[in-house]
Amino acid sequence: MKKALISDWYYVNGGAEKVIHSLNNVWNDFDHFALIDFLSKEDREYILQGKKVTTSFIQKLPTANKNHRKFLQLFPLAIEQFDLTAYDLVLSSSSSIAKGVMTNSDQLHICYCHSPMRYAWDLQNQYLQDSGFNKGLKGKYAKYVLKKMRIWDLQNVGRVNHFIANSKFIAQRIKNIYNRESTVIYPPVDVDFFSFKEQKEDYFFTASRLVSYKKTELIIQAFNELPELKLVVAGDGPEFFKLQKMAKSNIEFLGYVDNFKLKSYLQNAKCFVFAAEEDFGIIPVEAQSCGTPVIALKKGGTLETVIEGKTGVFFNEQASKMIREAVVEFQKINFDYKFIREHALQFSKDRFEKEMKSFIEKKYIEHINLKNHI
Repeated sequence: MKKALISDWYYVNGGAEKVIHSLNNVWNDFDHFALIDFLSKEDREYILQGKKVTTSFIQKLPTANKNHRKFLQLFPLAIEQFDLTAYDLVLSSSSSIAKGVMTNSDQLHICYCHSPMRYAWDLQNQYLQDSGFNKGLKGKYAKYVLKKMRIWDLQNVGRVNHFIANSKFIAQRIKNIYNRESTVIYPPVDVDFFSFKEQKEDYFFTASRLVSYKKTELIIQAFNELPELKLVVAGDGPEFFKLQKMAKSNIEFLGYVDNFKLKSYLQNAKCFVFAAEEDFGIIPVEAQSCGTPVIALKKGGTLETVIEGKTGVFFNEQASKMIREAVVEFQKINFDYKFIREHALQFSKDRFEKEMKSFIEKKYIEHINLKNHI
């Protein structure tokens, strides 16, 4: 079985890249493809085991390494130019464009779907606002491009033989948008690395890329109204200085932290606070793996990973008042840190790798048998 693994892009080490790392643990003979590849040497070694990625023409466009999304209108053309006809299995890891790669009826194409492309569907207005393309001629053109992207996205659904969703939440979105069924296999969480610690310190912790949809601003607003409580914020991004400026003295900013520092802060925090609506949300599970309870939005993937009153507390809306009320409620509960750790173990890397291997090998045998029968 000759195998190709195609991703949207490689430029950071995030949740999708943790999936790629685990897939390379299962099979170490993938040929890798992506629109762009700007990984650091360290990240490449971890995610791709040092392997080379075949990239599209977007890789060579000016400023693609700083802002590849401005070439959005070229993404369909770029993904369709990859020639994968030599491969028996095409596995796409997609939250955007990778699922639209060209395949033929002799090939088996399985898509691990992190989400249908959110900027073209449910996050269009936020994407336009964040990009400054929500007004004038630029805004009209951006809306036209996104409309074309939605049409293209629906037209290529048939190129995928089987969808795997990273949560029940995303399985429902795949059904709603693509009218396709999917199998849920939760992403891998490194529960061995994010190890248990029972002794907690007196601070709340949040960590994410500091961009608008992560809603870190709401967490800071909430803790501005709770001056007796300490909040530690890890992460970097375009909102860093704005958030730092608005924060009161009980809030500490760390900037970017590596995985070892992230683990230490997660282990020692009395609580991890998370305000984004995520497709799955790996970092709340990493926190629980450390035995640390979570305050999270009662939407998206966290509904499947947090047990209210047992491993965390939910708030219903993305509003600072709601977060503040959840913090007050959180402090009334005596959490069992060992139970929280045990709960997180069901999302392990080992479980993910076994489930993916079993699913793909089963579907490949079915595919071969069907071809031989025909």
